[in-house]
Amino acid sequence: MSLCIKPHEKGIWRRAAGPILFVISAGLACDVVFRGADAQDILPVLGRMQGGYVLAAVAAALFFVAAEGWMIWYLLHAVDKKVRLAQCIRYSFAGFFFSGITPSATGGQPVQLYSMTRDGIRTGDGTAVLMAVAAAYKLVLAGIGTLMLLFWHQGLNAYLGSYLPLYLLGLVLNILLVAVLAGLMCGSGTMRLIRAVERLLVRLHLLKFSAQRIRKLEEMGDNYHTTVRFFTARKRNIAVVVLVTLLQRSSMFLLTWLIYRGMHLTDAGIWLIMALQAAVTIAVDMLPLPGAQGITEVVYAAVFAGIFPAGLLTPSLCAARGVSFYFLLAVSAAAAGISYLKHRKKKPVSVRENGNADR
Repeated sequence: MSLCIKPHEKGIWRRAAGPILFVISAGLACDVVFRGADAQDILPVLGRMQGGYVLAAVAAALFFVAAEGWMIWYLLHAVDKKVRLAQCIRYSFAGFFFSGITPSATGGQPVQLYSMTRDGIRTGDGTAVLMAVAAAYKLVLAGIGTLMLLFWHQGLNAYLGSYLPLYLLGLVLNILLVAVLAGLMCGSGTMRLIRAVERLLVRLHLLKFSAQRIRKLEEMGDNYHTTVRFFTARKRNIAVVVLVTLLQRSSMFLLTWLIYRGMHLTDAGIWLIMALQAAVTIAVDMLPLPGAQGITEVVYAAVFAGIFPAGLLTPSLCAARGVSFYFLLAVSAAAAGISYLKHRKKKPVSVRENGNADR
Protein backbone atom coordinates (compact mmCIF):
# COMPACT_ATOMS: atom_id res chain seq x y z
CA MET A 1 0.00 0.00 0.00
CA SER A 2 1.54 3.30 -1.09
CA LEU A 3 1.42 6.35 1.09
CA CYS A 4 0.48 9.63 -0.55
CA ILE A 5 -0.62 13.03 0.68
CA LYS A 6 -3.34 14.75 -1.27
CA PRO A 7 -2.88 18.43 -2.18
CA HIS A 8 -5.59 19.61 0.24
CA GLU A 9 -3.97 17.56 3.01
CA LYS A 10 -0.64 19.26 2.31
CA GLY A 11 -2.40 22.63 2.67
CA ILE A 12 -3.84 21.57 6.01
CA TRP A 13 -0.40 20.56 7.30
CA ARG A 14 1.16 23.82 6.08
CA ARG A 15 -1.52 25.87 7.88
CA ALA A 16 -1.10 23.77 11.03
CA ALA A 17 2.71 23.99 11.07
CA GLY A 18 2.76 27.50 12.56
CA PRO A 19 0.37 26.80 15.46
CA ILE A 20 2.08 23.47 16.16
CA LEU A 21 5.50 25.13 16.34
CA PHE A 22 4.02 27.86 18.56
CA VAL A 23 2.60 25.28 20.99
CA ILE A 24 5.94 23.44 21.09
CA SER A 25 7.78 26.71 21.76
CA ALA A 26 5.27 27.64 24.46
CA GLY A 27 5.81 24.25 26.10
CA LEU A 28 9.57 24.81 26.00
CA ALA A 29 9.11 28.24 27.55
CA CYS A 30 6.95 26.81 30.37
CA ASP A 31 9.54 24.11 31.02
CA VAL A 32 12.28 26.73 31.29
CA VAL A 33 10.24 29.00 33.56
CA PHE A 34 8.86 26.41 35.95
CA ARG A 35 11.74 23.93 36.03
CA GLY A 36 12.64 23.56 39.70
CA ALA A 37 10.01 26.11 40.72
CA ASP A 38 6.74 25.67 42.55
CA ALA A 39 3.71 27.61 41.33
CA GLN A 40 2.63 27.92 44.97
CA ASP A 41 5.79 29.96 45.59
CA ILE A 42 5.33 32.15 42.50
CA LEU A 43 1.67 33.17 42.83
CA PRO A 44 1.98 34.80 46.30
CA VAL A 45 4.90 36.92 45.03
CA LEU A 46 2.87 38.07 42.03
CA GLY A 47 -0.07 38.80 44.32
CA ARG A 48 2.06 41.12 46.48
CA MET A 49 3.20 43.28 43.55
CA GLN A 50 2.29 46.97 43.64
CA GLY A 51 -0.74 47.47 41.44
CA GLY A 52 0.35 50.88 40.15
CA TYR A 53 3.55 49.53 38.66
CA VAL A 54 1.72 46.55 37.16
CA LEU A 55 -0.79 48.87 35.46
CA ALA A 56 2.08 51.02 34.21
CA ALA A 57 3.72 47.88 32.74
CA VAL A 58 0.46 46.97 30.99
CA ALA A 59 0.22 50.52 29.62
CA ALA A 60 3.82 50.32 28.36
CA ALA A 61 3.05 47.05 26.56
CA LEU A 62 -0.07 48.48 24.91
CA PHE A 63 1.86 51.60 23.92
CA PHE A 64 4.43 49.40 22.19
CA VAL A 65 1.82 48.01 19.79
CA ALA A 66 -0.24 51.20 19.45
CA ALA A 67 2.87 53.23 18.59
CA GLU A 68 3.43 51.11 15.49
CA GLY A 69 -0.18 51.76 14.49
CA TRP A 70 0.41 55.50 14.92
CA MET A 71 3.50 55.31 12.66
CA ILE A 72 1.53 53.49 9.96
CA TRP A 73 -1.20 56.14 10.22
CA TYR A 74 1.36 58.97 10.12
CA LEU A 75 3.13 57.66 7.01
CA LEU A 76 -0.12 56.90 5.19
CA HIS A 77 -1.30 60.46 5.86
CA ALA A 78 2.06 61.70 4.56
CA VAL A 79 1.21 60.13 1.18
CA ASP A 80 -2.31 61.56 1.40
CA LYS A 81 -4.09 58.33 2.38
CA LYS A 82 -6.86 59.30 4.78
CA VAL A 83 -7.31 56.41 7.18
CA ARG A 84 -8.45 56.33 10.80
CA LEU A 85 -5.90 55.94 13.59
CA ALA A 86 -7.95 53.14 15.18
CA GLN A 87 -7.84 51.29 11.87
CA CYS A 88 -4.03 51.49 11.76
CA ILE A 89 -3.71 50.40 15.39
CA ARG A 90 -5.81 47.38 14.43
CA TYR A 91 -3.27 46.61 11.70
CA SER A 92 -0.54 46.77 14.32
CA PHE A 93 -2.28 44.37 16.71
CA ALA A 94 -2.92 41.93 13.87
CA GLY A 95 0.74 42.14 12.93
CA PHE A 96 1.84 41.48 16.51
CA PHE A 97 -0.36 38.39 16.74
CA PHE A 98 0.81 36.77 13.53
CA SER A 99 4.43 37.77 14.19
CA GLY A 100 4.15 36.13 17.60
CA ILE A 101 3.01 32.76 16.27
CA THR A 102 5.29 32.49 13.23
CA PRO A 103 9.07 31.81 13.13
CA SER A 104 11.23 34.95 12.93
CA ALA A 105 8.03 37.05 13.02
CA THR A 106 7.53 36.43 9.28
CA GLY A 107 3.72 36.34 9.37
CA GLY A 108 2.99 39.83 10.67
CA GLN A 109 3.62 42.14 7.74
CA PRO A 110 1.92 39.99 5.05
CA VAL A 111 -1.26 39.99 7.16
CA GLN A 112 -0.99 43.74 7.69
CA LEU A 113 -0.54 44.36 3.96
CA TYR A 114 -3.48 42.09 3.15
CA SER A 115 -5.70 43.98 5.61
CA MET A 116 -4.58 47.35 4.25
CA THR A 117 -5.29 46.26 0.68
CA ARG A 118 -8.77 45.09 1.66
CA ASP A 119 -9.39 48.53 3.15
CA GLY A 120 -8.58 50.23 -0.14
CA ILE A 121 -4.94 51.16 0.45
CA ARG A 122 -2.85 50.60 -2.65
CA THR A 123 -0.38 47.73 -2.40
CA GLY A 124 2.59 49.91 -3.33
CA ASP A 125 1.75 52.46 -0.64
CA GLY A 126 1.21 49.77 1.99
CA THR A 127 4.45 47.98 1.08
CA ALA A 128 6.52 51.17 1.28
CA VAL A 129 4.96 52.22 4.61
CA LEU A 130 5.42 48.82 6.25
CA MET A 131 8.98 48.58 4.98
CA ALA A 132 9.78 52.04 6.37
CA VAL A 133 8.37 51.05 9.78
CA ALA A 134 10.32 47.77 9.77
CA ALA A 135 13.54 49.53 8.75
CA ALA A 136 13.15 52.08 11.56
CA TYR A 137 12.46 49.29 14.06
CA LYS A 138 15.61 47.37 13.13
CA LEU A 139 17.69 50.55 12.79
CA VAL A 140 16.88 51.63 16.35
CA LEU A 141 17.62 48.17 17.74
CA ALA A 142 20.90 47.94 15.82
CA GLY A 143 21.87 51.45 16.92
CA ILE A 144 21.21 50.74 20.60
CA GLY A 145 23.09 47.44 20.37
CA THR A 146 26.09 49.03 18.68
CA LEU A 147 26.32 51.86 21.24
CA MET A 148 26.16 49.39 24.12
CA LEU A 149 28.87 47.25 22.53
CA LEU A 150 31.14 50.27 22.02
CA PHE A 151 30.64 51.99 25.38
CA TRP A 152 29.48 49.22 27.74
CA HIS A 153 31.32 46.13 26.57
CA GLN A 154 32.50 45.21 30.05
CA GLY A 155 28.95 45.38 31.40
CA LEU A 156 27.65 43.19 28.58
CA ASN A 157 30.40 40.66 29.18
CA ALA A 158 29.73 40.63 32.93
CA TYR A 159 25.97 40.16 32.75
CA LEU A 160 25.59 38.09 29.55
CA GLY A 161 28.57 35.81 30.16
CA SER A 162 28.34 32.81 27.83
CA TYR A 163 25.41 34.43 25.99
CA LEU A 164 27.53 37.34 24.70
CA PRO A 165 28.15 35.53 21.34
CA LEU A 166 24.36 35.24 20.93
CA TYR A 167 24.12 39.00 21.50
CA LEU A 168 26.81 39.63 18.89
CA LEU A 169 25.03 37.34 16.42
CA GLY A 170 21.74 39.15 16.97
CA LEU A 171 23.41 42.52 16.52
CA VAL A 172 25.12 41.49 13.28
CA LEU A 173 21.88 40.05 11.88
CA ASN A 174 19.98 43.23 12.73
CA ILE A 175 22.63 45.39 11.06
CA LEU A 176 22.56 43.19 7.95
CA LEU A 177 18.76 43.36 7.81
CA VAL A 178 18.85 47.16 8.09
CA ALA A 179 21.30 47.23 5.16
CA VAL A 180 19.05 44.93 3.10
CA LEU A 181 15.91 46.97 3.85
CA ALA A 182 17.70 50.21 3.03
CA GLY A 183 18.90 48.73 -0.25
CA LEU A 184 15.40 47.54 -1.15
CA MET A 185 13.89 50.91 -0.34
CA CYS A 186 16.49 53.00 -2.14
CA GLY A 187 16.98 50.74 -5.13
CA SER A 188 14.78 48.72 -7.44
CA GLY A 189 15.55 45.41 -5.80
CA THR A 190 12.15 44.94 -4.20
CA MET A 191 10.17 44.79 -7.41
CA ARG A 192 12.88 42.78 -9.19
CA LEU A 193 12.65 40.24 -6.38
CA ILE A 194 8.84 40.09 -6.60
CA ARG A 195 8.96 39.64 -10.37
CA ALA A 196 11.64 36.94 -10.05
CA VAL A 197 9.46 35.05 -7.55
CA GLU A 198 6.46 35.37 -9.88
CA ARG A 199 8.47 33.96 -12.81
CA LEU A 200 9.75 31.10 -10.65
CA LEU A 201 6.22 30.18 -9.55
CA VAL A 202 5.11 30.15 -13.19
CA ARG A 203 8.01 27.88 -14.16
CA LEU A 204 7.14 25.53 -11.30
CA HIS A 205 3.54 25.51 -12.59
CA LEU A 206 2.29 26.86 -9.26
CA LEU A 207 0.91 29.88 -11.10
CA LYS A 208 -0.43 30.22 -14.62
CA PHE A 209 1.09 32.82 -16.92
CA SER A 210 -0.97 35.99 -16.80
CA ALA A 211 -0.22 39.15 -18.75
CA GLN A 212 -2.73 40.97 -16.55
CA ARG A 213 -0.87 39.94 -13.40
CA ILE A 214 2.45 41.11 -14.86
CA ARG A 215 0.86 44.46 -15.77
CA LYS A 216 -0.47 44.83 -12.22
CA LEU A 217 2.97 44.04 -10.78
CA GLU A 218 4.51 46.71 -13.00
CA GLU A 219 1.87 49.21 -11.89
CA MET A 220 2.49 48.27 -8.26
CA GLY A 221 6.23 48.76 -8.80
CA ASP A 222 5.69 52.25 -10.23
CA ASN A 223 3.49 53.17 -7.26
CA TYR A 224 5.96 51.66 -4.78
CA HIS A 225 8.90 53.63 -6.14
CA THR A 226 6.81 56.82 -6.22
CA THR A 227 6.02 56.36 -2.53
CA VAL A 228 9.65 55.54 -1.64
CA ARG A 229 10.86 58.64 -3.50
CA PHE A 230 8.28 60.65 -1.54
CA PHE A 231 9.71 59.43 1.77
CA THR A 232 13.36 59.86 0.80
CA ALA A 233 12.59 63.44 -0.28
CA ARG A 234 10.94 64.15 3.08
CA LYS A 235 13.52 63.19 5.64
CA ARG A 236 11.47 64.87 8.36
CA ASN A 237 8.81 62.14 8.13
CA ILE A 238 11.45 59.42 8.46
CA ALA A 239 13.11 61.25 11.37
CA VAL A 240 9.76 61.40 13.21
CA VAL A 241 9.23 57.67 12.67
CA VAL A 242 12.73 56.85 13.96
CA LEU A 243 12.14 59.00 17.07
CA VAL A 244 8.77 57.37 17.80
CA THR A 245 10.37 53.95 17.23
CA LEU A 246 13.00 54.81 19.84
CA LEU A 247 10.21 55.63 22.32
CA GLN A 248 8.37 52.47 21.30
CA ARG A 249 11.39 50.24 21.87
CA SER A 250 12.20 51.98 25.14
CA SER A 251 8.71 51.24 26.46
CA MET A 252 9.47 47.52 26.39
CA PHE A 253 12.81 48.02 28.10
CA LEU A 254 11.12 50.19 30.72
CA LEU A 255 8.53 47.48 31.32
CA THR A 256 11.10 45.23 33.03
CA TRP A 257 12.08 48.07 35.39
CA LEU A 258 8.39 48.60 36.23
CA ILE A 259 8.11 44.91 37.14
CA TYR A 260 11.29 45.26 39.23
CA ARG A 261 9.87 48.22 41.15
CA GLY A 262 6.51 46.51 41.43
CA MET A 263 8.25 43.80 43.45
CA HIS A 264 9.36 46.44 45.98
CA LEU A 265 12.97 46.35 44.76
CA THR A 266 15.11 49.49 44.53
CA ASP A 267 18.81 48.50 44.43
CA ALA A 268 19.29 48.43 40.63
CA GLY A 269 18.91 51.64 38.63
CA ILE A 270 16.49 52.20 35.78
CA TRP A 271 19.21 52.56 33.12
CA LEU A 272 20.93 49.32 34.09
CA ILE A 273 17.70 47.31 33.89
CA MET A 274 16.68 48.93 30.59
CA ALA A 275 20.13 48.22 29.12
CA LEU A 276 19.99 44.59 30.21
CA GLN A 277 16.51 44.13 28.75
CA ALA A 278 17.74 45.69 25.50
CA ALA A 279 20.60 43.18 25.49
CA VAL A 280 18.17 40.28 25.96
CA THR A 281 15.99 41.59 23.12
CA ILE A 282 18.92 41.97 20.72
CA ALA A 283 20.19 38.48 21.54
CA VAL A 284 16.89 36.74 20.71
CA ASP A 285 15.26 39.11 18.21
CA MET A 286 16.33 37.35 15.00
CA LEU A 287 16.09 33.73 16.16
CA PRO A 288 13.68 31.53 14.14
CA LEU A 289 11.26 30.70 16.98
CA PRO A 290 7.66 31.96 17.32
CA GLY A 291 7.83 34.87 19.74
CA ALA A 292 11.42 33.81 20.56
CA GLN A 293 9.83 31.54 23.16
CA GLY A 294 12.08 29.40 25.28
CA ILE A 295 15.34 31.14 24.40
CA THR A 296 14.04 34.50 25.71
CA GLU A 297 13.30 32.92 29.07
CA VAL A 298 16.72 31.24 29.18
CA VAL A 299 18.65 34.43 28.39
CA TYR A 300 16.48 36.54 30.73
CA ALA A 301 17.13 34.15 33.62
CA ALA A 302 20.89 34.26 33.00
CA VAL A 303 21.13 38.04 32.55
CA PHE A 304 18.87 39.08 35.43
CA ALA A 305 20.13 36.50 37.92
CA GLY A 306 22.34 39.20 39.43
CA ILE A 307 19.52 41.76 39.55
CA PHE A 308 16.56 39.93 41.08
CA PRO A 309 16.99 37.96 44.33
CA ALA A 310 16.81 34.20 43.79
CA GLY A 311 13.24 33.87 45.06
CA LEU A 312 12.01 36.69 42.80
CA LEU A 313 13.77 35.85 39.52
CA THR A 314 11.19 33.33 38.27
CA PRO A 315 8.17 35.46 39.36
CA SER A 316 9.74 38.48 37.62
CA LEU A 317 10.16 36.44 34.45
CA CYS A 318 6.52 35.33 34.61
CA ALA A 319 5.35 38.91 35.11
CA ALA A 320 7.60 40.58 32.54
CA ARG A 321 7.13 37.96 29.84
CA GLY A 322 3.45 37.55 30.67
CA VAL A 323 2.71 41.26 30.16
CA SER A 324 5.11 41.95 27.27
CA PHE A 325 4.21 38.90 25.18
CA TYR A 326 1.36 36.64 26.30
CA PHE A 327 -0.96 39.44 27.41
CA LEU A 328 -0.32 41.34 24.17
CA LEU A 329 -0.77 38.13 22.18
CA ALA A 330 -4.21 37.59 23.75
CA VAL A 331 -5.26 41.21 23.09
CA SER A 332 -3.89 41.00 19.54
CA ALA A 333 -5.77 37.74 18.91
CA ALA A 334 -9.01 39.44 19.96
CA ALA A 335 -8.26 42.47 17.76
CA ALA A 336 -7.39 40.23 14.80
CA GLY A 337 -10.63 38.29 15.31
CA ILE A 338 -12.70 41.48 15.37
CA SER A 339 -10.95 42.73 12.24
CA TYR A 340 -11.62 39.41 10.49
CA LEU A 341 -15.31 39.51 11.37
CA LYS A 342 -15.59 43.08 10.09
CA HIS A 343 -13.99 42.11 6.80
CA ARG A 344 -16.36 39.16 6.48
CA LYS A 345 -19.36 41.47 6.76
CA LYS A 346 -18.30 43.90 4.06
CA LYS A 347 -17.31 43.48 0.45
CA PRO A 348 -13.55 43.82 -0.16
CA VAL A 349 -12.51 47.13 -1.72
CA SER A 350 -11.12 46.93 -5.22
CA VAL A 351 -7.88 48.85 -5.63
CA ARG A 352 -6.23 50.18 -8.76
CA GLU A 353 -2.52 50.72 -8.40
CA ASN A 354 -2.59 53.81 -10.60
CA GLY A 355 -5.77 55.27 -9.23
CA ASN A 356 -7.90 55.65 -6.17
CA ALA A 357 -9.76 52.88 -4.48
CA ASP A 358 -13.01 51.86 -6.11
CA ARG A 359 -15.69 52.42 -3.55
